[in-house]
Amino acid sequence: MYLYADRFGTPTNAKKYTLATWFKIAKNTNNNILNYNYGNGNRGLIIHVRSNDQTLRVNDFTAGQTDHYDVRTNRTFRDYAAWYHLVVAYDSTQGTAADRVKIYINGVQETSFATSSYPSQDLDSFIATTPNNNKGFNVGAYYNGSGNIDAGNYFTGNLAQYIFADGTAYAASTFGSTNANGIWIPNTSPSVTYGTNGFKLEFKHTGSSAAASNFGSDTSGNDNHFAVNNISTGAKQTDTPHNSFAKLQETNAYASPVIGKNGLEFDSNSSGGSALPSTMAVSAGKWYAEFKVTAGGTMAVGVSDIGEESFRTGSTSNNAVNYVYGGQIMRNGSNVQTSLATFTTNDIIGIALNMDTASGNVSFTKNGVAVGSAQDFANKPNFAGFYVQTHTSSGNQKGDFNFGQPVFTIASGNADANGHGNFEYAVPSGYYALCSKNLGLYGG
Repeated sequence: MYLYADRFGTPTNAKKYTLATWFKIAKNTNNNILNYNYGNGNRGLIIHVRSNDQTLRVNDFTAGQTDHYDVRTNRTFRDYAAWYHLVVAYDSTQGTAADRVKIYINGVQETSFATSSYPSQDLDSFIATTPNNNKGFNVGAYYNGSGNIDAGNYFTGNLAQYIFADGTAYAASTFGSTNANGIWIPNTSPSVTYGTNGFKLEFKHTGSSAAASNFGSDTSGNDNHFAVNNISTGAKQTDTPHNSFAKLQETNAYASPVIGKNGLEFDSNSSGGSALPSTMAVSAGKWYAEFKVTAGGTMAVGVSDIGEESFRTGSTSNNAVNYVYGGQIMRNGSNVQTSLATFTTNDIIGIALNMDTASGNVSFTKNGVAVGSAQDFANKPNFAGFYVQTHTSSGNQKGDFNFGQPVFTIASGNADANGHGNFEYAVPSGYYALCSKNLGLYGG
């Protein structure tokens, strides 16, 4: 669930460094982007999005929690459908204190801070200090005060183009630019001097040596490879800053289910009744998703007006169409089609949403076979999203959504007509994966 590496050598210049990466959060936890451990958890650097207020913090501290510097944004990071680009540029040689730690989000330098304690001039950064337990750099995890990886504070979400430069403080313009639509986009080949301890992680299998053949492969040319802890090859997803896919939305949930598997697993947490919607909702177009039942099975999946307060309160009157495990299609809490195929563990439910008709409708498949007929909404939602809910209060119920970036094994592999997504079953003609590139084309 994280990557780690020792410091790779004497720093090129310990007074300067740059971290640049893209990140997308899947749930509210202490999402640790980088931790450098140099003293059993009592000394080190943390760069993370905090769980208590979802601000971003850059904090280097020594024994007794004395801060070398502590900079925390007023900006919050609550959009679980969005990719953010982060640049942290450290240069303690600067005469002005506020210039010694700069934070850029999507190309724009942050100027509003909840906390702004800066390093003294010419202070060596964390990288000047020998790390603890040969695990100085930790990507996606954090060493706690006991000197152990804190299992409750892994980064949960997506990371892309993760770059660390030793000896140079770069501005955001090195790593991206604003396109004609005003969107900050990545520079796929940034011109960077990496220095002795620098690296570039693209999270791909590459290289000729064992150290370079996994997600920890350094593609900067330095061969500063990372060890991988509990990350499978299936963790690599098609969700990228160039094309963002829907996930499950924690902030609009009913009854606090657990989100797992990088924002795509629904876990009822034995809570009796709970529900989770997608992070993306649509007002037009035709859209396809899959849901695989992994435990329990007494669930309902479908499409809902996820903007209604009734969704968050679990009201059965919510404007929704869903397919229920017992073989019913329901609309607004009432059966409208019955005696259909039931579903259970390991079944894959296909959900096709058509928002281009006057009433809008939803159709379903089970393992690639049609279930019932397309069902209109009672009232066409202004914005509709995919969702899953428990249908009984018995037992723990789990399942994985696939909006085109599966976390379960795909045997066949099917993309939509635009080549986006990876689905177990063929995408219906004219329907598309719920991702940003398709949303821009089809008015979602």
